[in-house]
Amino acid sequence: MNRIVLTGFRGTGKTEIGKILAQEKQVRFLDTDTLIEQKTGRSIPDIFHEEGEERFRKIERDVIASLPETDAIISTGGGAVVDPENMEHLRKDSTLVLLYSDIDTIEQRLERSPRPPLTNLPLREEIAEMMERRRQNYHAAADFCIDTSETTPATAAETIRRIMKTGVPGPKERREALAFFRTGRIPAPGMQRLETLLRDVPEDPGTRILGVAGYPCAHSKGPRLFNNLFVHYHLNYHYTLFEGPGIEEIMKIAREIDAKGLSVTIPFKQDVIPLLDEIDEHAAQSIGAVNTVVFACGAATGYNTDWLGVRKPLVALKGAKAVLLGAGGVASAAAYALRDLDMDVTILNRTPQNAKALAERSGCRWAAWDTFDDIHPDLVVNATPLGMEPDVRTPLRPGQLYRELTVFDLVYTPPITPLIEAARAVGCPTITGTDLFIEQAKEQFWLWFGIDVPAETIRKYIS
Repeated sequence: MNRIVLTGFRGTGKTEIGKILAQEKQVRFLDTDTLIEQKTGRSIPDIFHEEGEERFRKIERDVIASLPETDAIISTGGGAVVDPENMEHLRKDSTLVLLYSDIDTIEQRLERSPRPPLTNLPLREEIAEMMERRRQNYHAAADFCIDTSETTPATAAETIRRIMKTGVPGPKERREALAFFRTGRIPAPGMQRLETLLRDVPEDPGTRILGVAGYPCAHSKGPRLFNNLFVHYHLNYHYTLFEGPGIEEIMKIAREIDAKGLSVTIPFKQDVIPLLDEIDEHAAQSIGAVNTVVFACGAATGYNTDWLGVRKPLVALKGAKAVLLGAGGVASAAAYALRDLDMDVTILNRTPQNAKALAERSGCRWAAWDTFDDIHPDLVVNATPLGMEPDVRTPLRPGQLYRELTVFDLVYTPPITPLIEAARAVGCPTITGTDLFIEQAKEQFWLWFGIDVPAETIRKYIS
């Protein structure tokens, strides 16, 4: 059998539940904390006290890298999932089950079984602080979630066995999802894969689904990229198209089939926000747009990774004068990134009131579309759909471009847009939408799986 890896904060029952599962499946039970003590000949409190947490994490990393790859139930330390290297090892050919409990329950359990403190806070405050600090990491480490607050270890183990055998969605939910997917433009091989995953008795109940939510979204590079990454990292997942005219239906289907996550694209980056249970501070406070949804433990959390994809290629232009074309969801992320780099930003949009609204929200200037020639910026960022197939128009005329102007086109389909072609013909430095796509996809993968994918690995799979 492939491994089952139990993750979660200390006091959530990983050891007791793991031993029950291992005994029933007649495989080894391995606790990484116990292995660390065996390897060093010292207790974990002693390692923390004598050498500090950094040294402990190094030993933990080595132990996790040496774990057997099959026929085992693994229990991890509470902080193991924070390290992307650990996640790469733990996720390989494994099912990760996140065990979680409420603060009252964890406090009561830890009072009976003391462990070295991780902060200088009182126990209850430390639990709340560390759980919040690691929440993203725990959600990334969750193929499935089990609440152990009011259940026995035996009942929790039985729940895990049932999920592994039948999955989470029932036949009704699977049939409704298949009917939805058949209305989109999923290529035949992808549709055949969904037919096996979503039939009444699925081929592999443990396979989770992700996808891109948009209308249209058949042009997306997401399925090719992420399905290749799932093979690369040995993850039991499938990425598809959630293509439909309403984000409400898409979110409903995603929840019903226990999807792991969504990439959100045009026109839903703002419309999805009211349908979320939580939203990351960057996406909520300043950007007002979401391009990534993580489903975990009954909650849908929204993030924006577009702004990081815009920011990274522009670090060398910090403090520049910039013009941002567009005022939609991706433009909001771009404005946030440019202001984070201390740029003097003017937003231009065909609908001036939209430019004004975004400018007021993001601390930028705004102006009429036809004032571009008067600004003479160092950088122009195209955040409009112009240039995206099949609309291959360019937002700027060749006569408006000059050698000193850096041109960043956020459109990535086609890879070389008419704007980029015109800019290169003039001799402008250019940045393509592929760079944005790579950086934001890298961040998405970390949010979903806790793995830090090298940018060159992503570039290889989309080239």
